[in-house]
Amino acid sequence: MHIQLQDHIPSNSIAKVLKLLEDDNLTVKIKKERRTKHGDYRPLSNGKHQITVNSNLNRYRFLITLIHEIAHFEAFQKYGRFIKPHGVEWKRTFQHLILPFLNPDIFPKELLPLLANHFKNPKASSDTDVQLALALKQFDEPNDKTFIFEIPLGQTFKLYNGKVFKMIKKRVKRYECVEIKTGRLYLFNPNAEVELINEKNE
Repeated sequence: MHIQLQDHIPSNSIAKVLKLLEDDNLTVKIKKERRTKHGDYRPLSNGKHQITVNSNLNRYRFLITLIHEIAHFEAFQKYGRFIKPHGVEWKRTFQHLILPFLNPDIFPKELLPLLANHFKNPKASSDTDVQLALALKQFDEPNDKTFIFEIPLGQTFKLYNGKVFKMIKKRVKRYECVEIKTGRLYLFNPNAEVELINEKNE
């Protein structure tokens, strides 16, 4: 487990993480990128528990995701199977588990105020916290994706699933776009990553 995780999380967090994973019934698996989620937790039919985390996450997002999923396991153990997945029990557990990691030995100083604010009331996904998501993005490997908030009005773009949209207008916090094929309107968070379509090739 140590060898598997050490390339994915900050070095100063390894001992703390291994301490949290000291349970014979809990396993962590590192998976290839899944577009719809960074990680997940599930109790298995044999009484054991499994956490998966995407391999392509930068080390800070990987750590946050791993603690997020460990919090699901801990909340399940303490409160039982009938709690809401991201309800108050999970939030309290996540806050408690992440607190020892929120220091400059583990996270860059510029992330700490954003993390402190986020964990006042953690959401189901850190991606919904736009400021934090954008700050974490700077530690990703370079890619050819563009953020929604960078796209000019009238520009077309493509999602990972191949659907094509046109930027219509900015609302208060999100961006209104129309799907070209169906004419349906969708709202996107500013930090959604998309691929610009070169209009010459449309």
